Amino acid sequence: MSKIKFAIALLLVFSFISPKLSKACTNFLVTKNASLDGSTIISYAADSHDLYGELYYWPGQTWPEGSMLDIHEWDTGKYLGQIKQVSKTYTVIGNINEHQVAIGETTFGGRKELVDTTGIMDYGSLIYVALQRSRTAREAIKTMTDLVAEYGYYSSGESFSIADPNEVWIMEMIGKGVGNKGAVWVARQIPNGMVSGHANQARITTFPLKDKENTLFSEDIITFAKAQGYYEGKDKDFSFADAYAPLDYGALRFCEARVWSGFRLMNPEMEKYEPYVKGESSERLPLWIKPAKKISYRDIQNIMRDHFEGTSMDMTQDVGAGAFKKPYRFRPLTWEVDGEEYFNERAIATQQTGFSFVAQLRSWLDNPIGGILWFGVDDAASSVYVPIYCGINQIPEEFAVGNGNLIEFSWTSAFWVFNWVSNQAYARYNFMIEDIKKVQSKLEDKFAANMPAIEQAAKNLYDQDPQLAKDFLTDYSLNQTSITVSEWKKLGEFLMIKYLDGNLHREENGVFLKSPHGLPVNAEFPGYDEQHYKQIAEETGDKLKMKKLEGEEDTGH
Repeated sequence: MSKIKFAIALLLVFSFISPKLSKACTNFLVTKNASLDGSTIISYAADSHDLYGELYYWPGQTWPEGSMLDIHEWDTGKYLGQIKQVSKTYTVIGNINEHQVAIGETTFGGRKELVDTTGIMDYGSLIYVALQRSRTAREAIKTMTDLVAEYGYYSSGESFSIADPNEVWIMEMIGKGVGNKGAVWVARQIPNGMVSGHANQARITTFPLKDKENTLFSEDIITFAKAQGYYEGKDKDFSFADAYAPLDYGALRFCEARVWSGFRLMNPEMEKYEPYVKGESSERLPLWIKPAKKISYRDIQNIMRDHFEGTSMDMTQDVGAGAFKKPYRFRPLTWEVDGEEYFNERAIATQQTGFSFVAQLRSWLDNPIGGILWFGVDDAASSVYVPIYCGINQIPEEFAVGNGNLIEFSWTSAFWVFNWVSNQAYARYNFMIEDIKKVQSKLEDKFAANMPAIEQAAKNLYDQDPQLAKDFLTDYSLNQTSITVSEWKKLGEFLMIKYLDGNLHREENGVFLKSPHGLPVNAEFPGYDEQHYKQIAEETGDKLKMKKLEGEEDTGH
């Protein structure tokens, strides 16, 4: 193997070291005039029971003429083939690059016969190769669509969020089956002042055929659908989603419901679409909406933590929540009882998240300072979004590829430390989540409070020498990651002590109380809430009812 090919292969192995199955994800998209500070924002939760949460890193490089790039499927690590390398690539930190271009995704699947098993470009490779080659969102769209046209598209149907500091796009793509290299796709720019979202269901229906500035699509998007028998009407009435990924009840309840829940948090008028996501109305959820107020990056962080709270689908309120109001349902998602199929709700926040991010992109700042990947691992509801600036030149050890994996625990791995805490919380959720939120808020409040000073200092350094600013931001991002993981480990230790064996050790401001003699104050027994005790009494009848023996005296038990 040549040195060039060896270097490229090594780079790919670095990022594709473990299988990744990212099939139940959630994205929200916010345009400049919809955001509180003029940022563009996209979010992404990479949800998979087999995904280890890491922060990927590709340093920008120049490549000799004739270089080739090995492509491995992001979900599985399977080798798919080679593509031509470009002469220059850009630095990529996770899902953002040095030019403040960010990309997320959700898989909608669509018509199974359209998967092309001979294609080379899978959806994950499209994302990370495009980030290495694009300076704007439009360039990323062109790069991705050119790649599938030349090399074929390997994956099933996919929705992409693609943003730069000025524009936010949603693109949907699906293959054309074995023997038809390429893909059919459509991309729509989200109108300024609007927000959008997608969650594993194709969402672009009809689209303008002549608005070349704000709508891009493959030339055969309609003719191919007609040839396959997916559509028979007029071109102007063509709907991508209805042709290539028709809705079913599962798509509504498990996918569109997540978009609806995020939308209602940004505009209460969206409550009216609850019947739609329950399959009780045909009034379709719009592709984008105008928020009731300007949306901040922290609003989006909190939306990524949603479990349908305050709705009829609130996961803390039905019997599946258990005695401690846990908003999680372990898989399978559906099951049968006496021949009838039932399901669990699928919320935005979920226990199987590998990593999630909120990308904040700001046009008025120099690129190394303007782009922030607010990055977290594990379930967003019990994680912390750490500021990772797109100008950094080193990855925090706690997020680094190779620091532990799904079958190798590491105390220096953020993924394992955060999972250790969240898995404790599942046992007594409504108690522990309050302690988790305190530390979560303390850390994220600190990041927000420090931003103006950190970025002004970075700007002053950038004006002297851009490399000084990059080094400064690298130190800051690394230090905040280290502090966060250390604080979370302390939190886990605190929870272990406070809730040991189902008891409650009393504390004030994180300090456990002691008796005048120096010993811990006696533990309390919080038990269960009244509703749970009533349910036990109703289901067990007299079985657990206390009785008195004949002649028994009251002993105080």
